[in-house]
Amino acid sequence: MPAMAGRGTRRRSMNEINMVPFIDVMLVLLVIFMVTAPLITTGVVDLPTVGKSAQRPAKVIEIVVGSDERLRMRVDASEPAPVAPDQLAARVRDGQGRDAEVPVIISADKGVRYDSVVKVMDTLQRAGVRRLGLSVKQASR
Repeated sequence: MPAMAGRGTRRRSMNEINMVPFIDVMLVLLVIFMVTAPLITTGVVDLPTVGKSAQRPAKVIEIVVGSDERLRMRVDASEPAPVAPDQLAARVRDGQGRDAEVPVIISADKGVRYDSVVKVMDTLQRAGVRRLGLSVKQASR
């Protein structure tokens, strides 16, 4: 029943919120969180690692994106030849010949914008290149 305050015969109710039960609930929740926080294990993210392939393919086409964002194409271990972005798909298909399973690897300089690499990947995927990968640098241990 709310507390009544008044003088004489007229009684008026006091409109105040009792904070004690609210504080008790907050303290109980605080204790529960303090006890359970150390028991919660953090999620572990399993990142992919770079492994070595068992055998290098007989023929590999490498697209090199330089720091100036110019494209060069290298077939097997030959010297990289400059290639225009609009001719990239046709040159790769010519390099693959009749074998669509010849892998194409994109190697990009560290300072190249990600957008440029994605454009090259998109161009090659639209051209029907099935095996497309990114070249990575192995971390030294």
